[in-house]
Amino acid sequence: MKPFLLLATRSEDEAADDEYAGFLAAGDLEPDQLHRVRLEAAPMPPIDLNGYSGIIVGGSPFNASDSAEVKSSVQRRVEADLAALLDQVLARDFPFLGACYGVGLLTSHLSGRLDRTWSEEAGPTWISLTEAGAADQLFAALVPTFQAFVGHKEACSELPPGAVLLATGQNCPVQAFRVGNNVYATQFHPELTNAGILTRIRIYREYGYFDPDALDDVIAAIDASIVTEPANLMKAFVLRFGR
Repeated sequence: MKPFLLLATRSEDEAADDEYAGFLAAGDLEPDQLHRVRLEAAPMPPIDLNGYSGIIVGGSPFNASDSAEVKSSVQRRVEADLAALLDQVLARDFPFLGACYGVGLLTSHLSGRLDRTWSEEAGPTWISLTEAGAADQLFAALVPTFQAFVGHKEACSELPPGAVLLATGQNCPVQAFRVGNNVYATQFHPELTNAGILTRIRIYREYGYFDPDALDDVIAAIDASIVTEPANLMKAFVLRFGR
């Protein structure tokens, strides 16, 4: 099988490594089956899509909807690199899964509306498949309603032209969509486990994803949740596109 490629943008080593481990575990992948490029560290190297089974973009402390003046030079470079790659992905309908930051990038790139209308604090939420989601080749692997972990300041508030809504949520109407046959984006994190999000909130406690003074309540909500279903999306992605 050709490897998958994870494009990461977290500058904190612990968060970056934990995210990579999460995608490995969720997809039942070995390290040689999931290459990683940390885009925050250096410009994107040349990427030959023919060498990969699919592309994954993980989460990020970056917000794609921020104005250009607010974005750092690193974020502007990262997003220019990803925009050029997305042009190739979309032209070929190449297997792609963008999670959290990935849904923002894809929404913006395809002229959907990305803003802070439907932000969600870090923690569990309920996700429900749409009729199209239940019939989708990937999302059909999931139960109709399930818990997943989120934590985002921005979200898609209007789908890009031609996008198909696959899942909605209790607090955020667009939790997943598909473009073409093979390009997917999720607002929720398919790679996060209870342990993983506890690591994430510790690292990003002061980043505005929740009230730091309410940390005990955030942890209690996480501890009370059962989040296992999202990993099945990664497994379905690998099974369908691994070749």
